[in-house]
Parts: sequence; C-alpha cells; structure tokens
Amino acid sequence: MGKGLRLSEKWFHRGLWLVALVFAGFLIGLGGTVVGDLPRVEQTRTVEDFMDPAATAQQRAALGAADGSRRQADDALEQARLRLKVARSDTRSAAATFDNWLATRSATQRADQDTELIARTRALDGIKARERQAESAVEAQEQAALDARQARARAQDALDALERDAVKRFQAEQRRAELRVFGYRLALTLPLLAIAGWLFMKKRKSTWWPFVWGFIFFALFAFFVELVPYLPSYGGYVRYVVGIVVTVLVGRQAVISLNRYLERQKLAEQQPDTVRRDELSYDTALTRLAKGVCPGCERPVDLKNPAIDFCPHCGIGLFDHCGRCDARKSAFSKFCHACGAGPGFRKMVAAPPEAAAGV
Repeated sequence: MGKGLRLSEKWFHRGLWLVALVFAGFLIGLGGTVVGDLPRVEQTRTVEDFMDPAATAQQRAALGAADGSRRQADDALEQARLRLKVARSDTRSAAATFDNWLATRSATQRADQDTELIARTRALDGIKARERQAESAVEAQEQAALDARQARARAQDALDALERDAVKRFQAEQRRAELRVFGYRLALTLPLLAIAGWLFMKKRKSTWWPFVWGFIFFALFAFFVELVPYLPSYGGYVRYVVGIVVTVLVGRQAVISLNRYLERQKLAEQQPDTVRRDELSYDTALTRLAKGVCPGCERPVDLKNPAIDFCPHCGIGLFDHCGRCDARKSAFSKFCHACGAGPGFRKMVAAPPEAAAGV
C-alpha cells in the first residue's frame, strides 16, 4: 500500500501503527500486573497450618521439658565429674602417703606402729569409698543425661512425624492452589485471545484499527508469553494445544476466505470491464499496479510493455488514451499525466479485439 498513499497519509499510517504499539505496550503492562497479582486471591498458608495444634503443642512441650532436663543433667554430670576428679586426686595422694609411711615402718620394724597402720588403712579405705561414691554419682548423672537425650529424641521424632505429615498436606494444597491460580490466569487470557481472534476477523480494517491491532498484540503476548512463567508442569501442553486449536481455526478461516475470494474473482472476471473498474477502489488499483500485478485478477503483468493495454489473464483494461492529448496513460488514473485533463476528457476504453470480433 506504500506507493498508493500520499506522503502525509504514509506518515499518518506509520503514526497509527505507533499508536497501536504504544496501546499494546500499556495493555501488556497492565495485563502483566494483573496476572502477577492473581495469586493474592488465594490465602497464604504455611506448614504450621496443617499440623494438629494440640498434638504439636504437646510434643513441643515435651521437647522443651526434655531439653531442660538434659541441660540440668549435663550440668549435674559436669559437677559430678569434677567431684570424681577431686576424689581420685585425694585417693592418689592418700595412697602415696600411705605407701611412704608403710615403707618407713618396714624399715624401722616398730611394733607400736601397728595401731597407726590400722588407722591409716581405714582412712585410705574411707577415701577410696568416697571416690567410689563420686564414681556412682557420675554414673547416675550419665544415666540421667542419657534418659533426657532419649526423651528429647522421642519428642523430636514425634514432632518430625507431625511435620512430615503436615508437609505432605501442605504440598498437596499448594499444588491445588497453583492449579486454581493457573485456572484464574487461563480464564483471563483465553477470553482475551478469543476476543482478539474476533477483532482480527471482523474489525482489523475498521476506522479504529490501531486499537484493534494493539489489543491483538496484547492478547497474543498475554497468552503465549506472559502466561509462560506461571505454567504448572503440564502447562506447556495447555499452551501448545491452544496454539494448535488457534492455528487450525485461523487456518480454516484462511482457507474459507481464500476459496470465497477465488469465487468472487471468477464472478468478477465475468462482468463487463467498466463494472469491474468501478468496483475497484482507486487506492487498491494503484497499490496493485505498483506491485506489477493486474488490479482486476492480481496476476503478474508486464506493465512496462507499451504493447499491452489489456490484462492477458482477465481482459480488464490497463491503459487508455487521454481524450485531450491522446497520450497513453493508466486506465485507473483520474487525471492525465501529460496534460492534466480530468475524467471529462476520458475516452471510453476500447474492448479487446476478441470482444470486438464477437468471440
């Protein structure tokens, strides 16, 4: 359509395409915001929401009590080990003193020291008894610490079991929520795609075509691009299936339109030359001539050949002669390029030789 438009009309046309793109850009921004905020319609839930409150509180209380008992047992065990260390040190010191005294007594062989030997032996036995008591205390505290650790482990295992069950239910609910949100997004974008298809078929050449094309760009972007980051694992199937359906529908409509166009062309080619020329718009005729095709049947024609005045395919007149200066000019031009004469000076286009001969 480029060569058939006035210069200002070309710029206006480009400006309208810019309007379409800007309009699509704002719609895409708004659509992206809406699609991104759709998860807010769902309540935000955590794993804690799927745990039994009473059982969870009981196990956490048991875990806290076990932690307290373990800390107390560890502190008592540390004190008991310190006392055992002191008792063992006392025992070693007393035993060394007794051994030294015993060695001295053996050297002197004094009978009056037998009573003291008995006393020292008893004292050493008492020290060893205290060491044994300290060892028993350490063993008792180790047992208490072990019991506390095992109690804590049991409470932790019970709490972990509750959490594992809650995690499974949370993940299942999360998948259902994702499916619902995907459904919301699909319910938003699919109608946009349907409206865009209707606008493309019915309104793409209307007066407000920039807004129509802007909405079409927006709908295509929203479905095939904006929806992609939010697709679930099977979402690709949805997108491809919809793409196939849309392609089939558009292709079917294109085939039907092509067949209808060919039928119209066949009927048009059977009409008189003047009727066919009157039904062609001026801009359409110029656009087709600029492409080197016949304005009537759109088949290629050598327009630079001065011997060709009629289309060899459909017979429509392509060139005639000015009624004022007799210059050869396009049959679709409103004014003569040589003298500027208007339609009033236009000769009737001669019929093709075959038509004149009655063939």
